Amino acid sequence: MIMQADEQLIDGCRKGERSAQRNLYEKYSRRLFGICMRYCDSREEAEEILQEGMLKVFQKIEAFKGDGSLESWMKKIMVNTALDHYRKGKHREQETEWQDHINISSEELTDLKAKDLLTVVMKLPKGFRTVFNLYAIEGYNHGEIGKMLGISEGTSKSQYARARAQIIKMLEKESEAVTKSGLEFKSEDGLLPLNIL
Repeated sequence: MIMQADEQLIDGCRKGERSAQRNLYEKYSRRLFGICMRYCDSREEAEEILQEGMLKVFQKIEAFKGDGSLESWMKKIMVNTALDHYRKGKHREQETEWQDHINISSEELTDLKAKDLLTVVMKLPKGFRTVFNLYAIEGYNHGEIGKMLGISEGTSKSQYARARAQIIKMLEKESEAVTKSGLEFKSEDGLLPLNIL
């Protein structure tokens, strides 16, 4: 369901009103920037993706039918814009065989905050980070990720497993104590239950 304030912003953007575009940008840019940062190596790159993504939002606002929230629709555009940059940059890991059993020896991990996870995820190689974000945070399956990135499903699974292993290693080095089962990530909006580690 679209909020009343969003309806007015959408209507203004469809009419090309600069004030509506500015208000829409101010309302959502901070949250959308956070999404861009998850896929980027630098703040500058994330800002570029945000600007490009917002232009797409304004250009495609007519296509928004209101079936879901405006914010969810905009987030999808940001993710797709980030993936376009990823593909252009040719940041692809070499294709490797999927390993069904990856043994990770780690201390149990409990109560990890979302910002702490983001800090660790940002240290991953770009290919691993992109697959991890798409699978664990955005909720795409490995087949979908493979199609988005032009890699095989097995490569997506392998990169996710390797990203997961690196995250656990990095968390161990930082002496974080968090449990594998029932892991919850705290966000500004509350708790995000993500079964990723």
